Amino acid sequence: MTAVKQVDSSAHYVPPVDHLVRGGFAWRRVLVTSGVLCALVVTVVFTVMIGPAQLSAGEVWASILHHLGLGGFAGGVEISALRDAMVWELRLPRVLTAGAVGAGLALCGVIMQSLTRNPLADPYLLGLSSGASLGAVIVLLFAVGVALPIAAFSGALLALVGSLTLARSMGAVTPVRTILAGLAISQVCSAGVSFIIFWSASGDSYRQVLAWLMGSLGGASWSTVAIAGGALVVIGVPLMVSGNILDAFTFGEASAHSLGIRVEAWRWGLLIAVAVLTGSLVSVSGAIGFVGIIIPHAVRLLVGTGHRLLLPLSAACGAVFLMWCDTLARTIFDPREIPVGVITAAVGAPLFAFVLYRTKAGEA
Repeated sequence: MTAVKQVDSSAHYVPPVDHLVRGGFAWRRVLVTSGVLCALVVTVVFTVMIGPAQLSAGEVWASILHHLGLGGFAGGVEISALRDAMVWELRLPRVLTAGAVGAGLALCGVIMQSLTRNPLADPYLLGLSSGASLGAVIVLLFAVGVALPIAAFSGALLALVGSLTLARSMGAVTPVRTILAGLAISQVCSAGVSFIIFWSASGDSYRQVLAWLMGSLGGASWSTVAIAGGALVVIGVPLMVSGNILDAFTFGEASAHSLGIRVEAWRWGLLIAVAVLTGSLVSVSGAIGFVGIIIPHAVRLLVGTGHRLLLPLSAACGAVFLMWCDTLARTIFDPREIPVGVITAAVGAPLFAFVLYRTKAGEA
């Protein structure tokens, strides 16, 4: 009888940095995690305080606690009705929307870079931003009786369906085919956007469309907090616990198969989840660039490549980054406001170049 040789599949699997941490690097991760969480809380308070009319931290907390029914814990800080409305109706919804959008885009960026094994991948890789832009532009210029977030979200989903269908038509859905299909759909949608703007936009409508295409949180309200925050909780939180699956994808399909992972099912599930989350975020903020590219790379330099920590920390750093960028967008040229996408590009491009330099230096 012929003996069957047992093959230890784990011999072909190199564990990510998460499982190789020792000594000082472990303490570094603890310090980075603690610092990011503190920065998140401090950023929410300080970005609400900053504006044409300065607010104190006590007033911000007093307003929040009052609306949460915890006014007794405000420590006797008094706040006028006008300043209370400034916190609760204007600044806080915008800050929270920015935080949710930044967290979601950074989270989606990590997942897309892992699935496609492409360091330049971002949440818009499947043409989602172009599809959302097409839906939004149609509503803005033709006054279609559909809410702007719904139109943008529908456009993003149509772009997703088009990209995945095109990738599937080429055969097995591989990272390369997915990228090529996304680029093709993105170009088609971008051409449609350009044609509609050229044919129909003028005056104020042109400025409105341009502001949305460059990303803007100027129309943020509690409804946008509900959309972006709800999507982040319902879709983003489950994605944050997919770290082990993404660790396997990092080393290729063969390693993932050897670990018993259903590669095709997980790839489709993660792509669809990322697309739905990205579509929800873009529907309230427009296409804000660079967040989903630079934040994952920056966080990897600090804590390594293990996704169990990389995913939540990238989300937290993305929230902090976009909240500060939006604060600059609404205050730096006060009383005029510029699209937040201008700030993320101005800050993100040099930062991305620095991250690439550090990565290359680390590999040398």
